[in-house]
Formats: sequence, C-alpha cells, structure tokens
Amino acid sequence: MFKPIVAVVGRPNVGKSTFFNKICGKRISIVDDTPGVTRDRIYAEAEWSGHDFILVDTGGLDSKSDDNFQKDIRKQAEIAIKEADVIVFIVDGRVGITSNDEEVAQILQKSKKPIVLVVNKLDNFEIEQTYEFYSLGIGKPFPLSVMQSKGIGDVLDEIVSHFKEKVISDNKNDLTKIAIVGRPNVGKSSLVNRLLGEDRVVVSSIEGTTRDSVLVPFKYNKKDYALVDTAGLRRQRSVEKVSVEGYSVLRTMSAIDEANVVIIVIDGSQEIISEQDVRIAGYVHEAGKPSVIVVNKWDIKSMSKEKFIASLNACLSFMSYFKVIFVSALTGSSVGQIMQLVEESYQNSSKRITTGLLNDLLHDAILNFEPPAHNGVRAKIKYITQVSTNPPTFVLFVNDAKLINFSYRRYLENRFRERVDFSGSPIKLIIKGKGED
Repeated sequence: MFKPIVAVVGRPNVGKSTFFNKICGKRISIVDDTPGVTRDRIYAEAEWSGHDFILVDTGGLDSKSDDNFQKDIRKQAEIAIKEADVIVFIVDGRVGITSNDEEVAQILQKSKKPIVLVVNKLDNFEIEQTYEFYSLGIGKPFPLSVMQSKGIGDVLDEIVSHFKEKVISDNKNDLTKIAIVGRPNVGKSSLVNRLLGEDRVVVSSIEGTTRDSVLVPFKYNKKDYALVDTAGLRRQRSVEKVSVEGYSVLRTMSAIDEANVVIIVIDGSQEIISEQDVRIAGYVHEAGKPSVIVVNKWDIKSMSKEKFIASLNACLSFMSYFKVIFVSALTGSSVGQIMQLVEESYQNSSKRITTGLLNDLLHDAILNFEPPAHNGVRAKIKYITQVSTNPPTFVLFVNDAKLINFSYRRYLENRFRERVDFSGSPIKLIIKGKGED
C-alpha cells in the first residue's frame, strides 16, 4: 500500500527546507538564505509514531518575484499539492502575514486537502504571535521553532492524525533507486519527464537548473523504483564548495553511493566525449554501481553509432562492461528501452555464482594462462568464492597476494565475463594471501 504524501509549502525563506531536513533526520534539501534555492519537489521517507510517510519539500511561492524560474516553481508546488494527502503550510512568525501568505492560503483552500498551518521562527515560543494567522482561514496555527526543535512533536502529531489509516512499511529495501547523473545540460530532467510521462521536474536550457537530487517514486513491470534526478556535475575547480552548486555536487555523489543502479547521461550531439563524462563514469565505476550509459540528443547526432561506441570504448576502457543506448528525450526515441537495460544491469549485479562453478571457471582460466611469477616464485591460486553481490565480489585465496598483478586481475575478470553475463555491472576481485584474514 502506498504511503501518505505530506507536502511542505509556503513562500520563500520561511524555513521549509530546514523543517524538511529536521523531520527526515539528515540534510537532504539545500538550506540557504537565497530565495528560490529549492526549485523542484524533493521527496524523502519519514516516520513518526509508527506512521511511515513521504515528505515533499517544494520551492518558495512568490508571485512578486521576477525570477525566471518562479513560474516553474509554482507549477511544481501545485503538483505537490495535488499529490499530497496532507499539506503543511509554513509561515514566518517574526514577519507576520504577507500578501504572499494570503495568496498561498487561497490556493490551499481550493485544494480541499487537510492543512496543518505552522508558524515558524518563534525561537522564544511566543504563542501569542500565532493568533493573527487565524485570519488566513486555514485553521489552528501551530507554533514552531525548527532551529531549536520546539513544537515539532505537536506538528507531527497533527500531520499523522489526518492519515486515513496507519501505513507501516515492512520492507523499505523493495524500492530500487536509479540515480540519473551527467554533466549539466545533457538532458537529464527531460529524460526523467519522458520516462515518467509527465512533467515531474523543472526543465530548462540554462545550465545548473537542477540543484537538488529529486527522488521520484514510480512502478515498472510491477516493481517499485525511484528515479533520482541529480544536479549536473561540473569540474570540481569550477565549483565553490560553499556555494549552492557545491552542495549539489556533494549530494550527487551521495545519490550515486545510495543508488542501486545509475544512468549516466552523455550528450550525443557533441563530437567528443568530455573529460567530465569520463570522470563521472569513473566515479560510478569506483562506487561499484551497475549502470547504463544513455547517449541523449541522438536526434541531432554528430557521428555514427559505430564511431561513438568506438570513442566510448577508448575513453571508458576501465569499464568495458558498459551497456549503452542511444535516445532522444525530445522525441522519445528509444527512451522506452532504457528501463529494460536498467533491469538487466541490476540483475547482473545481483547474480550469485556457486563456489563449484566459480572454481571450474578459475581452473579453466589458469590452464589457459598461468598466474605470474616473481623471483622464481609463482603465484598459486587455491580457490575462489563469492562473498557478496551488488557488485559481485569474489575472494581469491593465494599463496602470496603480491604476486597477482593488475594484468592478471584483468585477465581473470575478462575470463569470468566470457562465461557469465555481468554486463552493465562492475565485479570486484579481492586477493588474500596466506595468513590474511
């Protein structure tokens, strides 16, 4: 059964993202004094008193702003309101009621959804300062100081009281997370929208539009997935670590680390695969994540598929196992095949091979090419076993681990891949010498 959805709305800088982060228990939304920092809907799982729910942070609604993104922010907030089972409307107790608050209140009244009115920034918990907010016609205002964690329990009690029934998730691991990563402006958000069949994230031709990692739950082949649309990764030297974009890079890395599968988006309209494309793929590889390379904008391709694949092989020699598909998020061409490749990569990364078959493969590999020797001492591989999946991880027990060099590791990996389909997934070989734990 689906979990209740709780949307957090309000004008800019009333503390929505700080509230969101406090409830979710970790820093997910960016918190910054600059209005308009949160543009898309940010999803995260939360729990209170045995109730599991999905909390959604939204961009600040400001009708007077000349920000080019305000129209999109409003659209995203309206979608979140439409999706929500309960709406948390946050206002600023220090400033009092503003015309923007009144406009948001009018939008919420039309939604006919349960609304929890929260008066934030009451650091001294001045309850009398909440009284004027009754005039918004939303209901009882709840005093809150997110920064000092005052009043949060009362707000959460009120939120869960509106749930139609208690929903407890027995297995949160059923949700397969797919991180979508790539350089800025390669079409990641457009790809998300095309995959989902609706406008779920802000799309713009301006680099850096997606700053937050947006978690979007969906179903495919009767399975639960979540797309994570991440901020475009730039070269590290061009990103100030203290900037909003700097936080986005850190969160993108975190999204890769937490993902089950990664979609690496590359711009197919360019004649070369950039250094940054290679760096991103390298991070995914080092993180041990199965992946699919999606070459987007193929409707304005710059070369043939054969030449592009040859370029990928040359640039990504460290991950020769890659799966690739050529698509156009603009026209929808081949986008429908992406999830099939995602499933294949994840299944291959989840494979477990019996110890008997592994040792047969190892025996055949050694017969074909003996392990290296050094100073008259030849490496002797005693046996191999698989210790984990995602990625498939194997331990080789040898007489001296130092004798197994990189070339022989690569040789063994290639021989295993010839016999078992691990395409789309890295595999990890751990060498243990005599006496090592």
